[in-house]
Amino acid sequence: MLCRMPTRTLPDSRTEDDGSAVVRVLSYNIRSMRDDTAALGRVISACAPDLLLVQEAPRFFRWRKYLSRLAMASGMVILTGGGTAAGPALLCSLRATVERTEDILLPLTPGLHRRGLATAVVRFGEARLGVVSCHLSLQKDERYAQGGVVLDRVEALRAEGVAHAVVGGDLNEPPSGRTFRRFADGLQDCWATKPWGGEHTMTPRDPRGRIDALFATDGIEVLGCGVPGPPEVGAADLRVASDHLPVLAALRVPKG
Repeated sequence: MLCRMPTRTLPDSRTEDDGSAVVRVLSYNIRSMRDDTAALGRVISACAPDLLLVQEAPRFFRWRKYLSRLAMASGMVILTGGGTAAGPALLCSLRATVERTEDILLPLTPGLHRRGLATAVVRFGEARLGVVSCHLSLQKDERYAQGGVVLDRVEALRAEGVAHAVVGGDLNEPPSGRTFRRFADGLQDCWATKPWGGEHTMTPRDPRGRIDALFATDGIEVLGCGVPGPPEVGAADLRVASDHLPVLAALRVPKG
């Protein structure tokens, strides 16, 4: 049974009078678009994100073509990632102004999958935001080390003057795991801060676990975060679009 918080509307994207920006961020493991791609496009479009943080984007034969199809189907544009980041990718709406992007390949452990990060710095008016999409290892020690690299990346952004950042990804462990706890110790776990919608992201037909999450740095106000569902997003589409459920958040990012 899908556990959901009482229904309320998640705030729409907007720019506030004080120069801050309300930004809708969606994190989604799309299983290399091996499921119902039409349903996937409808789910993303219904969520109306300003930023889409993808895990398991197409990354092998003709991966750019497939990622372009996803962008067109969801009304977004590609920022970075996919094959060049070993799976994670970033897309955005035309509302975003892109300052820079960078794909980072993580150290390869022999016998395990290559992992990477898709990163960017974007602006919404006068609000500036660092963005990281990640998909961590199935192996616990490698996963913990990769979590440290992600947090180091956030600190590097701060050192470069990017005060605010959002991290989204498939952590491959629940909130009780030590890597998940490491993230939550250094960042806001957006669901725990302001729960909205559903909590569990695996599996779509019988969700019982939360291994996908969004995190934000201090100073960002979390207005709501969770798994979207009816009436905003069709339940049938969610079941067939991927083997994960997406995580959607509305964040108020301060000016500057």
